[in-house]
Amino acid sequence: MNRAIFISSLSGGGAERVTVNNANAWIARGDKVTIITLAPITEDFYTLDPQIRRIGLNLFGSSSSSVSGTIANIRRVWCLRRNLKKLKPDVFIGMETSASILAILASWRMPWCVVLSERIHPPMMPVSAIWGRLRRWTYPHASVVLALTEESREWLIRNCPGSNVAVIPNAVQFPLLDGDSCFDPDQILPENRRIILAVGRLAPQKGFDMLVKAFGQIASSHSGWDLVILGEGEERKNLLSEISNMGLSNRIFLPGAAGNISQWYERADLFVMSSRFEGFPCTLIEAMAHRLAVVSFDCDTGPRDIIRHEIDGVLVTSGDVPALASILSQLIKDEVLLKRYATQAVEVRDRFSMDRILNLWDEVIGDIRKRGIC
Repeated sequence: MNRAIFISSLSGGGAERVTVNNANAWIARGDKVTIITLAPITEDFYTLDPQIRRIGLNLFGSSSSSVSGTIANIRRVWCLRRNLKKLKPDVFIGMETSASILAILASWRMPWCVVLSERIHPPMMPVSAIWGRLRRWTYPHASVVLALTEESREWLIRNCPGSNVAVIPNAVQFPLLDGDSCFDPDQILPENRRIILAVGRLAPQKGFDMLVKAFGQIASSHSGWDLVILGEGEERKNLLSEISNMGLSNRIFLPGAAGNISQWYERADLFVMSSRFEGFPCTLIEAMAHRLAVVSFDCDTGPRDIIRHEIDGVLVTSGDVPALASILSQLIKDEVLLKRYATQAVEVRDRFSMDRILNLWDEVIGDIRKRGIC
């Protein structure tokens, strides 16, 4: 099958990671895959199979006004459509809201199947009024819209009436391939230190401000443990300031975005997710696949679809910092419970295996072709 995937960029992020993982898996199965981005190829963070065709439109960036924004998006649609006519894909996949809307506009009256993929629970990532209206108008024209959870599917059905919506979660990639910006955990912390690990963009969504506060409440009681947060983003300065004010600069580390993330999973003793909202977090299932016990805030979607509460991890009331601190302390003190959760966590390798998730993609695409809605 000839697949083309469109996403804003392949810089670090969950949607970008899923795009690359799926593309590499489809290539391994013998498909033809092209990835198109608005951003230039030089901004790519993840490693692609060399057989994947890569097109960067170099049309990424914000606009100073609604007029210039409209002109920029018309140009994006025109360039995208021109490339698609050359590629002649069987299936064209739009990743995330804005890329999905542009994918529909660029595919108008074209013969290929258009699959749109929302990568977050939509109400938790509001779009502007005009993009909201465009989503409501364009999504019913897609062959199918994919949501990560049943809650997101129900929202899309209500807010984009007439859309054909299906649910496909993310697959776990195991083992992980190393990318650029690798750094050895033992160069950051001595080998005898125990690690609570968190991974994600340093952005308000990820709630690392709450995680830092939670660790601050237990740090003095667990002197052998440190917190490591891997990632980059606009909240770095604020987080470092908070860490310094708490006197924990020698206990909480923000090394940056790691290309060798599997090495960090293997080095860690416990994984924590403090997000205010999620779609279907790749880092959570990756950590579990690396046999890590996990603790997560029970935000609206995502973690509760992955963690089996008190079987392979713990769900904590969303935003409850004292409860998060208490659970972390409990697991640190109870090595038997920590190991029991870790042993069960590894079952995500089967529950969300790449083969299983790709089979779901095949079923959905087979269904829309059978029904003639491409």
